Amino acid sequence: MHKINNDILSIAVKPTGAELSSLKNLNTGIEHLWQGNSEFWTGRAPNLFPVIGLLKDGEFTYEGKTYQMPKHGFVRHNENIKLKEKTDHKLVFELEFSEETLKIYPFKFKFQISYTLNQDKLEVAHKVINIDDKALYFSLGGHPAFNAPISNNEAYEDYYLEFDQKLDLSTHLLDQNGLVSANTEGILDNEDKIRLHKNLFDNDALIFKNIQAKKVSLKSQNSGEILNVEYSDFKNLGIWAKPGAPYVCIEPWLGIADLADTNKEFKTKEGIEKLESNKDFTATYTITINT
Repeated sequence: MHKINNDILSIAVKPTGAELSSLKNLNTGIEHLWQGNSEFWTGRAPNLFPVIGLLKDGEFTYEGKTYQMPKHGFVRHNENIKLKEKTDHKLVFELEFSEETLKIYPFKFKFQISYTLNQDKLEVAHKVINIDDKALYFSLGGHPAFNAPISNNEAYEDYYLEFDQKLDLSTHLLDQNGLVSANTEGILDNEDKIRLHKNLFDNDALIFKNIQAKKVSLKSQNSGEILNVEYSDFKNLGIWAKPGAPYVCIEPWLGIADLADTNKEFKTKEGIEKLESNKDFTATYTITINT
């Protein structure tokens, strides 16, 4: 593990996937990040690139060729990510294209993710650098899972998510293949709170496209705000947990799983980002721990 801390927070990041694996409040000793209990889900905060979710039949087409791509892309389990920079309060990781990545993703790129501690905040910054001679297409996102509850005398149902404004929100439902269907379900009607309960994710993730709110707080009805996530650089938001598990994922996304009726063409995939040759792209979300 690569570890850094300041006077308020400590983090640990594992080399594989450059995945955040611990986020502790040093004042309280509380571990806020889900610790990957295999009874429910072994992930903690995987990094998603260059796709979000599933592709139809696990593949996409580009310039007349078909490429196979795993769910959420190839960063999250990647062992070739290098630690590029380490200071007292910052870690920077980088994955560069290789002959292996070109077999499944036909672009020459550098993907960087950095973790910076700034008082009670953890800034998670993504950078995509196009070193190809053609435009590059990609999605990216975060998938951090936060413990809920954080104390033994509370229940999951004591917790809720609160947005920074009242919203009309509908989730886009996934079909039996994990693809985004044309069906939606209303979640909020001029409201700002989603209460956590064991059946909230029975139909998989809540998927909010083009969400107007850019900050969401995890709160307890007993102890108030636990933490919040700000994601102004991201268009979409996913909320998810394994049903019955004591955590909730707050997932800023640039991109989305394939639509059920997709033609698989990567250039026109919904939510895809286009980056011209020799350009770079950045997107950051911030986790603030209530101290």
